[in-house]
This record gives sequence, C-alpha cells and structure tokens, in this order.
Amino acid sequence: MEVFFKEIEKKLKKEINIESIRIIDNSYKHSKHKFFDKDKFHLKLIISSKELLETQKIEAHRKIMGILKSDLREKIHALEIEIN
Repeated sequence: MEVFFKEIEKKLKKEINIESIRIIDNSYKHSKHKFFDKDKFHLKLIISSKELLETQKIEAHRKIMGILKSDLREKIHALEIEIN
C-alpha cells in the first residue's frame, strides 16, 4: 500500500507543481457497500498547489484524474480530491 501511495505522489508531482500532498486511505469506511472490492482503494487526496488553485476546480480535477487514469481503472475505486 505505501509503495502504491508513493507511486501516486510521484506521478502527480511529475506533472503538477505541488507544495504538499497527503493521501488518505478511506477504504475501511466503504467495506459494507454493495460493490466494495478489497483490491481497490477509496482514497482522499489533500493537495496544496498554487498551480492547481490558479485553474478552475473542474480543470484541476480533470488533470489529476488524467494523470491517475490507469490507476483509477485498476487500483482505485473512488477518489476524493481536496485542493488548498
């Protein structure tokens, strides 16, 4: 899990100027959901980035989702994004 989170951080920092990033695994909160998959994560990203704050929220989210596209298909079930 930690290795995967470091990979996410590395991918995002390669494409976006990020001051800090925090990745929170909220998978345990969703274990009772109908389509819960123990092999996929429910993540929350808390990103501090002047670059992202200077763009429209929807565009910032699209950029992040684009960078993590393959992970969203294979390893991430849900992604919450907070930019400050």
